[in-house]
Amino acid sequence: MGKFVDLTGQKFGRLTVLERVKNDNYGHVRWLCQCECNKRTLVKGYNLKSGHTKSCGCLMRELKKEKFYIHGHNCRNNPSRTYRTWDHMIQRCTNPNCWFYKHYGGRGIRVYKRWLKFENFLQDMGERPENMTLDRVDNNGDYCPENCQWSTQKRQCRNTRSNKLITINGITRCLSEWCEIYQKPYNTVLCRIIRYKWTPEEALELIPRSLKK
Repeated sequence: MGKFVDLTGQKFGRLTVLERVKNDNYGHVRWLCQCECNKRTLVKGYNLKSGHTKSCGCLMRELKKEKFYIHGHNCRNNPSRTYRTWDHMIQRCTNPNCWFYKHYGGRGIRVYKRWLKFENFLQDMGERPENMTLDRVDNNGDYCPENCQWSTQKRQCRNTRSNKLITINGITRCLSEWCEIYQKPYNTVLCRIIRYKWTPEEALELIPRSLKK
């Protein structure tokens, strides 16, 4: 049996050993430790000395969390609006299964090579301002620093190549204007019209979908 070594006061990773406590049911030496996060935990001596245990568990939780973050922007369940904007740009330009691909990648719109990494896009464009979207100055141009800006949804919608003129009750306006009048989200209404083939009135919820003949 090896010589007993007093670990009191020593630090292992984030853990500082406070005192020895009763051995476990298998005779393993255990120590009461204080973690940097202020939580106390019991750790077997051999796990401390081998480096197997370095915290109360907070370190592992942080490492797992970091797997789903990119500069604090990409969480699996709650990505930032900047990350969502970047991801949508990549999808519609590179993914043929994306339902908007034909309007972007399908007609030759490309993403600046440097922007294929989110970190570079963030560095060049900064965080997406509230109530603004990514807009291309030239709608036939690529997504690149020289051709992109943050714009209001209204400005972008009225500038887009695919802007739609909609006639309701004899009055013709672009889709973005109707969305503004009826206070409906533009992207949701556009998706209903293009992807699901709803009528403008249905998409704007002016008539119930169930009453369509």
